[in-house]
Amino acid sequence: MAKEAYIITGASKGIGFEWSRQLSEAGHLVIGIARTEAKNWPGAHFLSFDLTCLEAVEEIIAQALKLIPKETETMVLVNNAGTIEPIGLAHKNDAAQVSQSIVLNLTAPMLLCSAFIRQLEYSSAEKKIVNISSGAGRKVYEGWSAYCTGKAGLDHFSSCLDVEYEGVKVVSVAPGIIDTGMQKKIRQSDAADFPLIEKFLDYKESGLLSSPEETAKWLMEMTQRPDFKELPTILDIRNLPQARKGGLK
Repeated sequence: MAKEAYIITGASKGIGFEWSRQLSEAGHLVIGIARTEAKNWPGAHFLSFDLTCLEAVEEIIAQALKLIPKETETMVLVNNAGTIEPIGLAHKNDAAQVSQSIVLNLTAPMLLCSAFIRQLEYSSAEKKIVNISSGAGRKVYEGWSAYCTGKAGLDHFSSCLDVEYEGVKVVSVAPGIIDTGMQKKIRQSDAADFPLIEKFLDYKESGLLSSPEETAKWLMEMTQRPDFKELPTILDIRNLPQARKGGLK
């Protein structure tokens, strides 16, 4: 039996998929959640679920927890799913896209965290929550008003949880700039919508993007640190000593 079990959203691609693969290879139980299942899914279980269906969040957590043996020593929820869209100045953004952005980047993680905590209230297992945030939640980026706002909210929500629940350690971590589909969407932006487009094109051309593989490695090591409970709630993976030593971009 695996000592640690992970529930990971946005698990079908990018760092969610790679983290799931590395955890599974290390012998941990992984339950992935995403709208569509990835080919060659590496984890133990996969639940197809659209996170915009907020009324069903409680049930999807219940389904995931039923797949985890009660004797499991550590339960980890990873809120990794998110969206960069809409990209554009605030007054140009479509209302429906703004709403969906906030749902995926903030509301759904809030409800997932709440369901996880509520349903494990009487569990003796160690409980951890890792919310994948972004430097955009801590710094202004023109053209990303919805994304910045959602991630800033996720940081603050994480801080509230960490105060409210002594038995649950919560970390909201910025994983750095990673070469994923989200970065591809950013590079396809129009300069009128995203004035910093040239900088992000240069990140790719200059090899300044981290790979999903190396980022997942450092996230996994962060979550399994003996001093995980002592980590600050709001952090950047690149500021951890091991990540700096390893050359994480």
